[in-house]
Amino acid sequence: MSATWRAGVVAGAGAFSIFLIAALLCFAQQPADAPTGYDNQTNGLVDQKTHASDQVAFDRVLGVDDGLGPLYNGQSCRECHENPTSGGASQITALRVGHLDAQGDFQDPEIPVARGEQTIKGRSLINDRSICPNINSPNTDVQEHVPDTETIRAVHISLNMLGDGYVEAVPDAALLAISQAQCSRDSGRICGKALHVPVVEAPGQAAIGRFGWKDQQASVLSFAGDAYLNEMGITNKLFKKEVVYLCNTVIEPNENAGPDGLENLDLIARFIRATRAPARDATLAATPSAQHGGEVFAKLGCESCHVSSLVTAPAGTKIDGGQFTVPEALGSKTIHPYGDYLLHDVGTGDGIVIFPAETDPTLDPATSATPLAEFQSTRNKFRTAPLWGVRMRPRLMHDGASDTLSDAILRHKGEALQTEQAFQGLSSSDQQDLLNFLKSL
Repeated sequence: MSATWRAGVVAGAGAFSIFLIAALLCFAQQPADAPTGYDNQTNGLVDQKTHASDQVAFDRVLGVDDGLGPLYNGQSCRECHENPTSGGASQITALRVGHLDAQGDFQDPEIPVARGEQTIKGRSLINDRSICPNINSPNTDVQEHVPDTETIRAVHISLNMLGDGYVEAVPDAALLAISQAQCSRDSGRICGKALHVPVVEAPGQAAIGRFGWKDQQASVLSFAGDAYLNEMGITNKLFKKEVVYLCNTVIEPNENAGPDGLENLDLIARFIRATRAPARDATLAATPSAQHGGEVFAKLGCESCHVSSLVTAPAGTKIDGGQFTVPEALGSKTIHPYGDYLLHDVGTGDGIVIFPAETDPTLDPATSATPLAEFQSTRNKFRTAPLWGVRMRPRLMHDGASDTLSDAILRHKGEALQTEQAFQGLSSSDQQDLLNFLKSL
């Protein structure tokens, strides 16, 4: 760990108690709930006209002339985040692969393209689509294929992004406190991992990751920039280099600032930050069955990981390595994500590691805030799936392989084994009440 990172980590530890006290005070003052809804309305971060305009950038379908590709998975942000509206989840999946070295550590694949003319390295993601061969490059083929050597293979289903502006504003100290509390109970049977990851827009700075199945990004802008490049092939101010340049005819970077100094990436990030949190099914939530199911949920210990309430930092707090200041619309708000945004082993691990260099192309691994061994330890862990909006998902868990809520619960093993066994021991009526509670989220 470099001196710069070491100083940052020490300073963060020194500030932990201060932030924890602030977080507790926030809870004591019972901050107002964040607004919810699937109505495309702003949460107050910007006015409605601006929010609607930013949604156009989020929904925009990109073509080759816009810089799409050469490798990509989708043509718009909405393509992977659209149910029931822009910013929600979908059943689109991304493929990730790799292998273990002689020491048993995960290694990214090396993917030859164009008959071996170039080899793609340093990322576990395998893109499903490409823009060539095309009229300008009739003899060039950059489609990725998984080599037989890559024996670790997994799919990750797309994530909900509604309400993520609030998630971004939850203090690191609050997530660390949850992790510490979990790990100190029951001999650490449940112990969520808080992972420090680079904040791409703040070189040399790190924060607790909370976005992506592996908590690989800490800020909305970092996450959006990562997706813009790796899912759509659009180079931008944070991710300036293409994965592969073959077939590429558009000037780099593909994104440039407009008269207001903002790129589409900035508009997309602002749109996400201004979305309202997922709303519950108020009718079902009001039923005695769902209300009792919520009590069963808590009694089983599900809330240990699926934390029902979190409080955002006060307005004026600088986050994301000092690059973003929590505004009034996001500050001191209570959210109900039913997630802890920590990494857990619940028996469904896929063996995939997403290294910091993959999500921050400017990073020298030697200066990483977190030793690479820490990332290796995430191989069979996933971020707790936040349950807000789960009723909008017909396919569940990280891979979308569970078709019902019962299927998903019964897949829980590892840290969640006792909870899963307790669920099986419930009466059929208690099980149904619990399921009705989940269906109301």
